[in-house]
Amino acid sequence: MDIVTIVEIIWSVSAFGLTAMVLLHSPKGDGIGGIGGQAQLFSSTKSAESNLNRITWGLFLVFITMTIILSAGWLTTTTAPVVAPPIIGN
Repeated sequence: MDIVTIVEIIWSVSAFGLTAMVLLHSPKGDGIGGIGGQAQLFSSTKSAESNLNRITWGLFLVFITMTIILSAGWLTTTTAPVVAPPIIGN
């Protein structure tokens, strides 16, 4: 497994995690986190929002960093092109 594959896996996991964290936020109501009792995991609503914000920002930074690295092509190594020998005719 090369470094590009590892970075792509991290990128994919951070994308799915970021999506889940955004869906768990509750801007005015309980949000999706209230469906499964997720809001009761934390001691208070303020700490729950604070922790969700930290996790979301962390995943966002990982996702953006991996996106920039993958799109810039910094991890791919380019080698000299292979030139075929000239064909000598009859």
